[in-house]
Amino acid sequence: LTREKGVVRSAVVAGKEGEVSKFQDYYDFAEPLSRIPSHRILAIRRGEQEGYLTWTIEAPVEEIVAGLERRVAHGRAARAQLAAVVEDAYRRLIAPSIAVELRVELKDAADEEAIAIFGRNLEQLLLASPAGERVVVGLDPGFRTGVKVAVVSRTGAVLETDTLYLHQPDRFTEGLWRLIDRHAAELVAIGNGTASRETEALVRQALRGREGAPQVVVVNEAGASVYSASEVARGELPELDVSLRGAVSIARRLQDPLAELVKIDPKSIGVGQYQHDVNQTRLKRRLDEVVEICVNRVGVEVNTASPSLLSYVAGIGPTLARNIVALRDARGGLRSRRELREVPRLGDRAFEQAAGFLRVRGGEHPLDATAVHPERYGLVERIADDLGRPLHELLENESLIERIDLARYVSDDVGLPTLLDIVEELRRPGRDPRETFEPPAFREDVKEPKDLREGMVLEGVVTNIVAFGAFVDVGVHQDGLVHVSQLADRFVRDPNQVVSVGQKVKVTVLSVDVERNRIALSMRGDPGAARRPERGQPAGQRAGGTPGARRGGGAAGPAESRGREAPADQPRRRPPLPKPGDIAPNGMRFR
Repeated sequence: LTREKGVVRSAVVAGKEGEVSKFQDYYDFAEPLSRIPSHRILAIRRGEQEGYLTWTIEAPVEEIVAGLERRVAHGRAARAQLAAVVEDAYRRLIAPSIAVELRVELKDAADEEAIAIFGRNLEQLLLASPAGERVVVGLDPGFRTGVKVAVVSRTGAVLETDTLYLHQPDRFTEGLWRLIDRHAAELVAIGNGTASRETEALVRQALRGREGAPQVVVVNEAGASVYSASEVARGELPELDVSLRGAVSIARRLQDPLAELVKIDPKSIGVGQYQHDVNQTRLKRRLDEVVEICVNRVGVEVNTASPSLLSYVAGIGPTLARNIVALRDARGGLRSRRELREVPRLGDRAFEQAAGFLRVRGGEHPLDATAVHPERYGLVERIADDLGRPLHELLENESLIERIDLARYVSDDVGLPTLLDIVEELRRPGRDPRETFEPPAFREDVKEPKDLREGMVLEGVVTNIVAFGAFVDVGVHQDGLVHVSQLADRFVRDPNQVVSVGQKVKVTVLSVDVERNRIALSMRGDPGAARRPERGQPAGQRAGGTPGARRGGGAAGPAESRGREAPADQPRRRPPLPKPGDIAPNGMRFR
């Protein structure tokens, strides 16, 4: 009965009633236990931990006690005494036990959903479009300490570093162009932290009108500072100051987000909700699985990959990754997959698991740069012989590939699905499943939340997806929230059905709360329609009926900047639950 009819109720801690916080929507809040979503449970629990809220599970006490009395005391001689025993037993012993059990149930369910959301977001972020092998100038913005600059080569090697200052625009322009010209830079990557828009404005001004100017891209720098001080960064860039390592990381993550982000603890990347509040063991296991899946889906170039990236390849852990890098460095690069068998401690089983995910561009065998496993080289060579052509002519040759009779090559250990995968790989050898890189275009006249006006239409990038919507970076240092009710011109149950992390979107500004640092956005064709009931939608799921929609869709708070933490959603107080005999708005009677 408590699970079915109980109510979660939260209240503000005495003495904090007048304080502005991201939890103030929960200062006097109630929602049926059976319907409360996971993100609100996590928000209430966070508010309790930070000393703003208290919360309880209110049971239908009268109904429960009456039912117990009927079962225990009805028809008994000592009915009054037994009724007193029942009520005392329930209120003093049973009710607290049930409340604890239901709290644990709510927490476990909320953890599972939060972990699943984090996993999906991380996968989308890791598979974001790479800029590829281009020379990049990375800028880590800063006012007082200056803009840290690092130029990285096509393979991610550090070519040169410098520090430029925003308050010296002439020297800034001169220094930037010196680095661009000296290294023939093709892209400029700017971190999206403090002073990002000021740095971007100065860079664009410096490049305006210059022939051959590189493209400017704003990059999500979440986790760059964590990487800078990490053991991995000290091993890779021992000669660089900590502050300059962040600029290197920003440049590299534009070249290949996957290769760079695997060096950072996934929890520091900031694409989840309340990741520090959920079960840490389960979270780490799930995130490690996601990283491994992404790495193996894309494949790894064995001659340029870092030990961190190699360690996520199936069959290879940190020790074997270091051994591969040591052999690679000693030989000046590996020339074939076959040489991997000479890596210390890499046995037949590990080679069998890993070889298909490792690429050797320009290797001795034409298939070394593809996803075709070495154990299938003989099969592909036989296919080429049957066509009367050398193997290298078969790659990317659609007319030859169309002539392959797959039925001839089906056997006990090679099925049709494997053959179809091989043919697809022959069509696009070493293909990258990630989409083509296209940077977003932020408006130059919008740099801070105070520059936003209701009704503005902006281009942005989805930085985080949570149960109640999606956070979008529109270039003002503070991500705005597109509430789930504002994601589309239809009812949306799961935001992942509509958007993905890294996706470019058009949004309309609904409202800006400068005091609480919250921005409400919409992706609907008619943003105002979200506040009008839609026919055919269940009660409580009408656009605008979702908790938070009536306050501008909810928006990001200070702690949620750049998606590091999802905020407490913005619930509204619900009316009392209907009682039997009440008349619904449609004229029907509640039973």
